[in-house]
Amino acid sequence: MDFVSIRIITGDVARLVEFYERATGVRAAWATEDFAELRTAGATLAIAGTRTVPLFAPGSARPADNHSVITEFLVDDVDRVYRDLTGFVTDFVTEPTTMPWGNRSLLFRDPDGNLVNFFTRPAGQRP
Repeated sequence: MDFVSIRIITGDVARLVEFYERATGVRAAWATEDFAELRTAGATLAIAGTRTVPLFAPGSARPADNHSVITEFLVDDVDRVYRDLTGFVTDFVTEPTTMPWGNRSLLFRDPDGNLVNFFTRPAGQRP
């Protein structure tokens, strides 16, 4: 089994795709106006509109209602990314902080309130 993607359901696909494209530097591949993917080497972030939810099960997902998942991206230099995102991201939860396990982490919210973590591993743990 391979983990391949996480999907965010949103009421405004274009806005959220634009946010993640700017934050990550990854261009989205659009399938329809209700679905786009940002593909990285490790996994894919899928962004889908509320009109897609009934295709799975009506009412099974609600936009802007996540209180348990943090979407994480490994970056080369979290401090540089923080400087680049300052003025663009409007809701930083924490500035770059070294975590007890050694990662340097930046936590913020996307426009729907979902938590996003950009992090850098310690020098000795980098590939």
